[in-house]
Amino acid sequence: MGGTILTDLAAEILIPAAAAVGIAYALVQWILVARVRLSPENEAPWPQRGSGDGVVGGDKNGYDDFLIEEEEGINNRDVVIKCAEIQSAISEGATSFLFTEYQYVGIFMVAFAVLIFLFLGSVEGFSTKSQPCTYSKDKYCKPALANAIFSTASFLLGAITSIVSGFLGMKIATFANARTTLEARKGVGKAFITAFRSGAVMGFLLAANGLLVLYIAINLFKLYYGDDWEGLFESITGYGLGGSSMALFGRVGGGIYTKAADVGADLVGKVERDIPEDDPRNPAVIADNVGDNVGDIAGMGSDLFGSYAESSCAALVVASISSFGINHDFTAMCYPLLISSMGIIVCLITTLFATEFFEIKAVKEIEPTLKRQLIISTALMTAGIAIVSWLALPYKFTIFNFGEQKEVANWQLFFCVAVGLWAGLIIGFVTEYYTSNAYSPVQDVADSCRTGAATNVIFGLALGYKSVIIPIFAIAVSIFVSFSLAAMYGIAVAALGMLSTIATGLAIDAYGPISDNAGGIAEMAGMSHRIRERTDALDAAGNTTAAIGKGFAIGSAALVSLALFGAFVSRANISTVDVLTPKVFIGLIVGAMLPYWFSAMTMKSVGSAALKMVEEVRRQFNSIPGLMEGTVKPDYATCVKISTDASIKEMIPPGALVMLTPLIVGTLFGVETLSGVLAGALVSGVQIAISASNTGGAWDNAKKYIEAGATEHARMLGPKGSDAHKAAVIGDTIGDPLKDTSGPSLNILIKLMAVESLVFAPFFATHGGLLFKIF
Repeated sequence: MGGTILTDLAAEILIPAAAAVGIAYALVQWILVARVRLSPENEAPWPQRGSGDGVVGGDKNGYDDFLIEEEEGINNRDVVIKCAEIQSAISEGATSFLFTEYQYVGIFMVAFAVLIFLFLGSVEGFSTKSQPCTYSKDKYCKPALANAIFSTASFLLGAITSIVSGFLGMKIATFANARTTLEARKGVGKAFITAFRSGAVMGFLLAANGLLVLYIAINLFKLYYGDDWEGLFESITGYGLGGSSMALFGRVGGGIYTKAADVGADLVGKVERDIPEDDPRNPAVIADNVGDNVGDIAGMGSDLFGSYAESSCAALVVASISSFGINHDFTAMCYPLLISSMGIIVCLITTLFATEFFEIKAVKEIEPTLKRQLIISTALMTAGIAIVSWLALPYKFTIFNFGEQKEVANWQLFFCVAVGLWAGLIIGFVTEYYTSNAYSPVQDVADSCRTGAATNVIFGLALGYKSVIIPIFAIAVSIFVSFSLAAMYGIAVAALGMLSTIATGLAIDAYGPISDNAGGIAEMAGMSHRIRERTDALDAAGNTTAAIGKGFAIGSAALVSLALFGAFVSRANISTVDVLTPKVFIGLIVGAMLPYWFSAMTMKSVGSAALKMVEEVRRQFNSIPGLMEGTVKPDYATCVKISTDASIKEMIPPGALVMLTPLIVGTLFGVETLSGVLAGALVSGVQIAISASNTGGAWDNAKKYIEAGATEHARMLGPKGSDAHKAAVIGDTIGDPLKDTSGPSLNILIKLMAVESLVFAPFFATHGGLLFKIF
């Protein structure tokens, strides 16, 4: 069927080279951010008013562009020192939480690794003899014990990479937040570049590290497996399982933390005491800012890394039993990795449009610039996919399709990846339409606040339900086209196409919480209203782009979990999944219920933690003399501890539900029932996740629409403290756990159950269905 234009050696060089370029670019961006000084000790003395020296210097990243005394009437050194102190408190709180979380997660990681080894090793009674291959009975493959050992190793590798990804993202965000605040004194453009570059550091580090670690793991495993590519890539699936396992706890734990603090700060501070958001008098304000980093940065980073790892693993598993694996065509086998490599280069070029080619000079340019990033990266990546498909694939090849080999052309695979890529863009812009206050849906929600919180909630829920329609059609079209062209492999690479611009997506996503923190620091440091307006503008744009990022994550999760489902069905030797079969139907209906059970657990966890936070904030306001007057500092540490303790305790039950369900169902009821559970969870989970995320985002931006008062309509509803504003705050508070805890965590639920089922498929196929065997 012909060979590839790109040689194996070239592929072996290009993949790690692209990862190295991504890491190097991230370091360059970090150095540029670090040039914004946060310690006044090393600065030259500032010229005094009336000294005749004027404004000196012109250092691009220094503080001599403005005299801070003229800007705010505050001594510059005091402001810088205060910003540095606040940043340090946020960083210490976030680091402390993550270390505490990782201690508990580490115990789980080791225990689950042992479980993987025992379950997979027992498939052949821990035999060390080679066995007939699953798909090529005339050949012999490595023993199941080897699969157990290497699956365990790849699980640990994926888990550690996920943890490192989340932790690095958090450190970068807490490094950049105060620097963004200080740059806001020079203008919104300077602050935007600092926040965006910081997000780019996280985006490129995560994308490059995920690719590099996976590539190295494949090459190391190949030393043992040799020509047994079926066993090699089956064991690699543990990498995706490890990544998503850690992402689940990161998303749930971080989401509970951030929303407990946010709800406590909003309900008591804004509604009861009528003080501004991020007011330093609010005891929960530091915990709130810490939460942005551990939930929206660390959790989100681990989440998208998990999606990338799983989509890559799903594609590799299906390819290994297709002509790529049978013919040992290494370049074609690495097609998913080459797509990700091209994505890094495309995202690097795209980032330059935001930081180098165009300069933001006004608030109204922020959101268009961020959206332009998505459009440019998608357009460039389409060309990149065409190049990779032409160079790395034979003109004709076969793809495994439920026991048969389907003949596919390289241009068909190009369309599979491209349809996933463009579906992601459509989902992103539909999400923006329903969550940005620049459009009528959110403005209608804001208008409903005139008659109180009840109508606000009704309008918000209706908006969320309606926002599901177009994304589901986009996902459905992607599935139909990619499956028709290249079976389950087509769906896997479509998911990879949606995630191919992950570096840009993460840069935009991480930009939001960094800007949010920057606004909080400006408020706490007592900076002028003009500075806060700039950081609020950055935050408002970031709020919309964060919703877009969640839309990408949910859409890709649907495609990834379907691809993993297909790989599981093939690996478990299920020829058809018949929903009319009682075994399958009971799984289907139970699987559809799981997202509701999971959402109930996570939302109640946020409510329980928020209850404790509200009580503590009220206690401090009522019992600490001088707190409302601002003459004494609140006890921030107690609020941080409440959020930490509650989130660690409350993240365990939802995590256990997701991790134990496939094991229990597969062992007791067998692979047919488990396939029903996976299908049911996928179908209902995607709908609930999109609805929850968009409802919460709409409520949040409806509140910001009233607060900003940028239009005549908004000014009619406001100002802050009005009845309409209080109703909007209540809606935002209800939406917080929806958009930042339950919604984003659901996409991990559907992916994680699918990849876990795939990893344990040999055990379930051999020993599963104990109840049906007994009765």
